[in-house]
Amino acid sequence: MCQREREWVGTVARIVVPLVLLAPVVASAASEGGHEGGLISLDKSLIVQGVNFLILLFILQRLLYKPFLAKMEERTQAIQTSLDEAQAARAVAARQQEENEVRLRTAHAEAAAIRAQALKDAADEQRRLVDAARAESQRLVETAKAQMDADVRRAREELRREVADLATAVAEKLVRRSLRDADHRRIVADAIAQVGN
Repeated sequence: MCQREREWVGTVARIVVPLVLLAPVVASAASEGGHEGGLISLDKSLIVQGVNFLILLFILQRLLYKPFLAKMEERTQAIQTSLDEAQAARAVAARQQEENEVRLRTAHAEAAAIRAQALKDAADEQRRLVDAARAESQRLVETAKAQMDADVRRAREELRREVADLATAVAEKLVRRSLRDADHRRIVADAIAQVGN
């Protein structure tokens, strides 16, 4: 028996019990007075009416009140189930939101790590390219220096050959002319001056 049913039975009992207790008192008062035609006729029909009333209450309670209470209980259970489902859905949504926040933080951390790694890789690549460019420029400078040294040696060799050719030519001129020593010195000095230029 649920609480509502107990309350209803208690209410009916509060009404019926005083009526049943008062019925003999009223019946004895009516028989002593011997009055006919008062407001309440206290005879056997009052007891029959009381019994009919109790039977009617019992039938109404069985046919109407119990199904009504069952329907109300069913409705209460449905509402409670809906509230429980809503609470469960709210808990699932909160858990899903927390999981999404964790995933988002993880994704941000991974993105930051990838960005940091990419920046590090770019810096390493830049450093490698700069080192390679320096090495290449150093190699080119050394190659150019070696080429220049070779060109200077060749130029000196050519200069020596020219000086030797020039000295030979001067010597031939000197021999042919039989010049004096002063002329001879002047010609050698001119030849040396030409070689210097």
